[in-house]
Amino acid sequence: MSLFEQLKERSGSQCELCAVPDNLQVYEVPPKSIVGLDRSLLGCETCIGQIENPDTTDANHWRCLNDSMWSEHEAVKAVAWRMLSRLKSEGWSQDLLDMMYLEEETLKWAKETGEGEEEGEKIIHRDVNGVVLQNGDSVVLIKDLKVKGSSMVAKQGTAVRRISLDRENAEFIEGKVGPTQIVIITKYVKKI
Repeated sequence: MSLFEQLKERSGSQCELCAVPDNLQVYEVPPKSIVGLDRSLLGCETCIGQIENPDTTDANHWRCLNDSMWSEHEAVKAVAWRMLSRLKSEGWSQDLLDMMYLEEETLKWAKETGEGEEEGEKIIHRDVNGVVLQNGDSVVLIKDLKVKGSSMVAKQGTAVRRISLDRENAEFIEGKVGPTQIVIITKYVKKI
């Protein structure tokens, strides 16, 4: 059974955020270092479009979170928290956030995109050319890097897929080079 079919069965063939039954697709909740049923949700075109492009966010559409924020699925709760945080200037949204309870691990995951932070507080990761990096991006190494604590050398030109950003330091990202998860300094990578 495909991931889409599993999510369709789990959700009753409707968007797990707004309950619309049309134009459904799989949304892998960032960061995408882990994929699968527990890290994905079934969303409609409207919800996913607004999640991915904050400029198109229609606050009234997200009143549906009043119901979906109580989902038993962590991916749905994480996205609900992110959207409510994005809309916290709306009175109703802040009220829902105040009622919402997330397990510590789910809250940490929800905060990984920086959605709940003010613009001045966000840590921005940039590659060697100044391009902003996001969780789940792919980068390429621009020079050979010796990996501390091992004899491994990550070669120039190596692609690192599905990176995750360090939430406390703008110069560090994490990614897999071969089977090894390593920390990489952003000035040695270029976004693909």
